[in-house]
Amino acid sequence: MSTPNTSSYTQVQFLQRQAASLLLYQSVLKGEVAIAFLDLLQAIRYTDADGRDCLQAYGNYFQALAASKQTWEEYLINKILIADNPFTRLAQQRDFTDLPSALVAAARHDLQILQNLHECNSAILSEWVQVVAHLPVSPVVWYQEPEKVKINTDLVTSIPHLEIWADAVEDLAAYYQQHGTGLFAEYRAFSWQNGHFVAIPYPDPVQLNTLVGYEWQKDTLLKNTKFLLSGQPALHVLLYGSRGSGKSSLVKSLLNEYSHHNLRLIEVAKSELQDLPKIVEQLRGVPQKFIIFVDDLSFEEDDDAFKSLKVVLEGSLTARPQNIVVYATSNRRHLIREYFSDRPTPKDNEEVHAWDTMQEKLSFSDRFGLTLTFEPADQKTYLNIVNHLAAQVGINLNQEDLEYKALQWATRHNGRSGRTAQQFIDFLKADLALFNENNNRL
Repeated sequence: MSTPNTSSYTQVQFLQRQAASLLLYQSVLKGEVAIAFLDLLQAIRYTDADGRDCLQAYGNYFQALAASKQTWEEYLINKILIADNPFTRLAQQRDFTDLPSALVAAARHDLQILQNLHECNSAILSEWVQVVAHLPVSPVVWYQEPEKVKINTDLVTSIPHLEIWADAVEDLAAYYQQHGTGLFAEYRAFSWQNGHFVAIPYPDPVQLNTLVGYEWQKDTLLKNTKFLLSGQPALHVLLYGSRGSGKSSLVKSLLNEYSHHNLRLIEVAKSELQDLPKIVEQLRGVPQKFIIFVDDLSFEEDDDAFKSLKVVLEGSLTARPQNIVVYATSNRRHLIREYFSDRPTPKDNEEVHAWDTMQEKLSFSDRFGLTLTFEPADQKTYLNIVNHLAAQVGINLNQEDLEYKALQWATRHNGRSGRTAQQFIDFLKADLALFNENNNRL
């Protein structure tokens, strides 16, 4: 077995003990990059005679950094800023002076350890690998030109330059109070699956300025969303109307418009609606503002999801969190299916107040504070949308030809709607691009 020289061996041993002694920030060392880093330290300390284990461990470490598109130093800082632990969670809800002194002391302790790990950069590790593996030159060091930092905050640049990282604990607490921790600090969009929040790394990029028509509905939804972001009481909203009118796209565009104001979007499928009270309680007290998005909403009779949504819309003995609203879309004005057999008759002897029950079903949509109606697009609205989208993607056709083709498309496909207009523009753009490409080859 080969060993590094005494100095580097002592340093590796020290770093391993430091990593093992974290009290709160263990999550920082749970990711793929950190695991590869720790494995490399172990390989440097206990490598085989020809250093193959060490070289392989360095290769894994290099690949993990390249995949993350971060240096080791950037990785550590970003993980500190999204760490989810008792200190960061409590810092979201209390002023720094009100935090337990033991938690603050533990955070200071961990920050000092993480500073030591931060100083062990890839260049140092490469030199140690060269010595252990008896290489004539050190392995390639992963490095990338400075880019836009994933988490935009002054702490990213200020912490590494502090002489003592423990001195940043109060600034970190203020950061957690403003930006939150864990998944909600790292991502903008989520779905609820099997009792857990699942991050959506690449949410729909639809932009608000691409959505044409329904201006009153759009302005009302924007105003209500601004109420939410400013901490004012905001209303739950039902977006009701014809298919393809842009209801879902409008809700999704809010995330791209306001995510920099701490807005988050959580999509909940109808099959998961029974978990709504649980979801709401998990979001209570965190600094972000949340839109719970339910698409294509409708219920069958005696649906448990209906009861769960009713509790969230109407409230219960527990106060409603001010950082949450429900935005639901539906093609049905009456969200609960009603059959003729449901309607009471004078001979109905099964329920004394049957009419009350039916009205309860029919009026469920009224429990949303706002109902925005999206009527089917007429020809003028449809063509306005087509012209707007064509201008945005740079389609160079005269207006008469464009509108003629658009009307033909609507007739042959799904009728006039925003969705049909988008599909037409997507097809036309691809068709023109292919046509131009073929002409250029000739």
